[in-house]
Amino acid sequence: MIKLKRVYEEPSKDDGLRILVERLWPRGLTKERAAVDLWLKDAAPSPELRKWFGHEPEKWDEFCKRYWADLERKNEIIELLKKKSREGIVTFVYAAKDEEHNGAVALKKFLELNNTDRKY
Repeated sequence: MIKLKRVYEEPSKDDGLRILVERLWPRGLTKERAAVDLWLKDAAPSPELRKWFGHEPEKWDEFCKRYWADLERKNEIIELLKKKSREGIVTFVYAAKDEEHNGAVALKKFLELNNTDRKY
């Protein structure tokens, strides 16, 4: 099971394994307060894609298409995320203010759409 949560929200025991899926460390947050168990920078959208998107909702569908194409080439990361989510509750933590249009949402959806156990 994969949950989503802003990294600025209070950590909870219900979060399970907290995975930061951002390329940059969240501004103004200590490691203790973030309570991140694993930081997967390479699971995040590329800097170029992130800048192009700019959190503009009208670009969301194209952002997902481009991001998912990148994820298709990241076999090890995808397999690791699938494995961790099979082992227990995983929470993708992210920094974006927009809770509907961000890399963590797109990553979760990618994994749900590709939830078979096939190897990449």
